[in-house]
Amino acid sequence: MDVSGSVPPAKEGEPAAAPADPLAYEGVWRFTVPAVEESVPQARRAVRDLLGRQGVPADRDLVYSLLLIVSELVTNSVRHAALLSPQVAVEVAIGREWVRVAVEDNHPYRPKALEADFGQTGGRGLLLVREVTRESGGVCDVEHTSTGGKVIWAALPLAAPAV
Repeated sequence: MDVSGSVPPAKEGEPAAAPADPLAYEGVWRFTVPAVEESVPQARRAVRDLLGRQGVPADRDLVYSLLLIVSELVTNSVRHAALLSPQVAVEVAIGREWVRVAVEDNHPYRPKALEADFGQTGGRGLLLVREVTRESGGVCDVEHTSTGGKVIWAALPLAAPAV
C-alpha cells in the first residue's frame, strides 16, 4: 500500500500517469491535546467527527479500528511520555484509498510491541495496534522526529483487503 500519496511509476513504454484530482475527503488534519488521561476520549471523538464531517467512505469496522488505534497511541503517550511531552499531537491523513493516523510526542524512547503476557493487566497497547493494523491490511511503524521525539503511525486501507 502506498501511503505517500505519490503516483506509481509508469511501466516501460507508457506515459507517466498524471496525479488524480483530490477527492473531497482527502487531506491532512493535525491537532494537539494535553498529555492527560482526559485527552484520550477527546482525541477519539475528534477523529471520529473528522471522518464523518469529511465524508470518508469508511465502514464501521474501519472506523472502529482507527478509533481503537488512536485511543491506544494517545494513552501510551499520556502514560509514558507526559513528563517530557506535555502536549501530544494527533494527525489524520486521508488519501484516496487509505487513512493514516499518527500520534507524536517529544519522548525519545522508541517503544516496542510487547508479546502477550497474560499475567499482566497492561502493556499490550502496541501489540494491539500492530494486530488491528495487520488484520485490516494496513501498515504501522515508529519513527524518530527531527526534534528528538517519536511519531507512531498506522495506515489502514479504505477498501477491504482481498481474501
